[in-house]
Amino acid sequence: MRSAQKPISAARIAEELGVVKRTVYRDVATLIAQGVPIQGEAGVGYVLEPGFHMPPLMLTPNEIAAAVLGAQWVQTRGEPELARAAAKLIAKIAAVSPDHAQMSFVAPPTSVAPVSAVPETLEAGDMRRAIHNRVKVRIGYKDSNGAMTERVIWPILLGYRDEGRILAAWCELRAGFRYFRTERITGADVLDARIPRRMDILRAEWRAAMEAERLGFESREHP
Repeated sequence: MRSAQKPISAARIAEELGVVKRTVYRDVATLIAQGVPIQGEAGVGYVLEPGFHMPPLMLTPNEIAAAVLGAQWVQTRGEPELARAAAKLIAKIAAVSPDHAQMSFVAPPTSVAPVSAVPETLEAGDMRRAIHNRVKVRIGYKDSNGAMTERVIWPILLGYRDEGRILAAWCELRAGFRYFRTERITGADVLDARIPRRMDILRAEWRAAMEAERLGFESREHP
């Protein structure tokens, strides 16, 4: 609406934002109730009155440094989809930050060491969506000895390291929680079958199992 020269329809806003028109109607009504000077109505279009400005994003230097450093880490260690998202995120934050903060984005005082990319066949974006949608995944997996197995897993969490990623999941083959190094996953098919557990419960059980494993390891190390 800020850049439109004439009333902009809810359909166009919905298309631009990737939402349904009902969401646009609801959010516009909320903005109007909060005092944003939007004129128009459903079926006609909306226009933002001149003179309205969003306040700048007030971040401290340390907050900006943290945001930039985090994005740099993702850009160098995340898969291409997340790396592009990290670059866009910083551009968006810079666009709404005050002028005096711009040098922190142009020449940030922090950096991360480069790493070599670990070759892998896993589509991490598909795995994140599988976790979000609570569906099972069939994977081919090669262990440290080179032995191949096919497993159906319930993905719980995708962990990012300096080099490579680790997938935490419930393994139907082993009937227990396991970690899978993603560079050892030789193929993955996201299934339609839903995980028969609530994700919050599954994660709580996973954390409890990992804590029990940690305590058992410490007791063996220090009997």
